[in-house]
Amino acid sequence: MPYAEELDPSDSVLSFYVTDLRRRREDAGISQRDFAKMALMSPSLLNKIEAAKRLPTKELSALADEKFGTGEYFTRLWHLVIKYAHPKWFRPYTELEEAAVRIRSFQVQVMPGLLQTEDYARAVLGTRRDSRERIEEMVSGRIERQHILKRPNPPEMWVVLDESVLHRRTGDIDTMRGQFEHVIHMAESTDLVLQVIPYDVGMHAGCEGSFASLTLDQGPNVVYVDGFLEGQLLGEREHIKTAERVYDLLAVDALSMGRSMDLIKRALTGLHT
Repeated sequence: MPYAEELDPSDSVLSFYVTDLRRRREDAGISQRDFAKMALMSPSLLNKIEAAKRLPTKELSALADEKFGTGEYFTRLWHLVIKYAHPKWFRPYTELEEAAVRIRSFQVQVMPGLLQTEDYARAVLGTRRDSRERIEEMVSGRIERQHILKRPNPPEMWVVLDESVLHRRTGDIDTMRGQFEHVIHMAESTDLVLQVIPYDVGMHAGCEGSFASLTLDQGPNVVYVDGFLEGQLLGEREHIKTAERVYDLLAVDALSMGRSMDLIKRALTGLHT
């Protein structure tokens, strides 16, 4: 991994951001430890951010603008950093996801990105065998997407999982345990609707693959379909209508939310080394 001093600001938006952040911090005579304290984060995390090993947060960007008198410079730059953390083909979806008032997601292999813990996301993305720096960048981008569920007006979210998601080992035992606990917490403390299609249903309407349906605040709805190399956005009326029907069929085949939670809790207690 590169040290902060070795970064070339022309390499990426992230490199430009952190190089400028470190320069302005040092020009202001603020140590990394003191700035980390101001940002309410550990010095080790800020060190990783300044070395482009972790993505900066929106809060850190606002603090930088305040302390360095840069208006909204870092805050505006942060939006570009987050955007370019995702693969080029996925960026349009994240922008639509931001505008969604309802998200309906079906997953047959892994937990949806909006519900993944950092460790689980790292295990999923690590299968691509990218560089550690690139994986960490994508993990940070994925976790940052989850802020839409914490805003004052979060989108309505409904998730249907194939039971295989609960039994596919992703990362180590602690990673799976943390992921299950997180999903249970989200289902019990938010308006998230989560259902599981059990194995005994057999074949179902979603066996051909995972997808998500977005209802937007303005404009037509869209459907996102997972693919081998990259996903695909579909906006044709017939595709949207088909996705809605498939999702309705999946919800009918799935267990009730209460029984789905029982199944997830059994999977949690069944974890062993």
